[in-house]
Amino acid sequence: MRIGLIALDGCFGSAVASVIDILRVADGARSDVDPRIDPIELAIVGPKRRVTTTTSMTLSVDHPLSESGDFDVVVVPALGTLTAAATNDALQSRGARLVIESLARLDDATTQIAAACTGVFTVAETGRMHHRRATTSWFLGPEFRKRYPTVDLDLDTMVVVDGNLVTAGAAFAHIDLALSIVRSVSPDLAQHVAKLLLIDERPSQAAFVAYEHLRHDDPIVVEFERFVRARLDEPLDVAFVAQSLGTSRRTLERRLRSALNLTPLGFVQRLRIERARHLSATTDLNSAEIALRVGYANAETLRSLLRRQRRRS
Repeated sequence: MRIGLIALDGCFGSAVASVIDILRVADGARSDVDPRIDPIELAIVGPKRRVTTTTSMTLSVDHPLSESGDFDVVVVPALGTLTAAATNDALQSRGARLVIESLARLDDATTQIAAACTGVFTVAETGRMHHRRATTSWFLGPEFRKRYPTVDLDLDTMVVVDGNLVTAGAAFAHIDLALSIVRSVSPDLAQHVAKLLLIDERPSQAAFVAYEHLRHDDPIVVEFERFVRARLDEPLDVAFVAQSLGTSRRTLERRLRSALNLTPLGFVQRLRIERARHLSATTDLNSAEIALRVGYANAETLRSLLRRQRRRS
């Protein structure tokens, strides 16, 4: 398998390094697992001869962007941005536009595209993701939905595969993305590499999501979150909350779905689970006391919700 890793000035250094290391370890370990596994050849692809990452690591580019179609897999790493505004600015840079144009020319039948974190924005800019399933950095989900409304965004899942398109979550999901590529060559080899590098399985981003850090600018959703966080120990009446915010239940449900892809009840449940986990880690409260603090009459209801979320993860 020939893999081209696209590198731009300012791309996320540790993300690029992790992909390089995992793929090279996988190639080096092939003979230990099964000598018949095809070689994994990795090359750096970019718009100029040398690029510098966010960690000041300098990479020599092996192939120009015009040769991206020669690879079986093209990997698009994170742009090295942490906010919606910075990501949007980065997408307008000359280097990013050249990458987007190159990705748009790839043949779906011969080249797989793999992207993680803000690199998924780069791929979405090509229009290739219309009506397809994908994931990206959980904290930029609202911005992604606003910018690419036709993409079926799944922020719970760490790696999403939709045909020839593979996407992964926030920055260190590049590790999961690289293992996914190795797994497509050989599941046994991927398992072996994970053991060698002590990589735990992380199928979901859900456990890492902190909803107060989600990047969206919908004032109704912001006010709903503030209202609910101040009353997590109280029963939820969605119609009453909507009226208190000066809107209708239907509008509230529509805005939450648009910003976070959640129902009001689903969002409140996640806030309660988030608060319960925080209290469990930072206080000496027992399960029953924590349950009451987050609006549940007994500990078993809370434990059931936690188990259900772990199964989804």
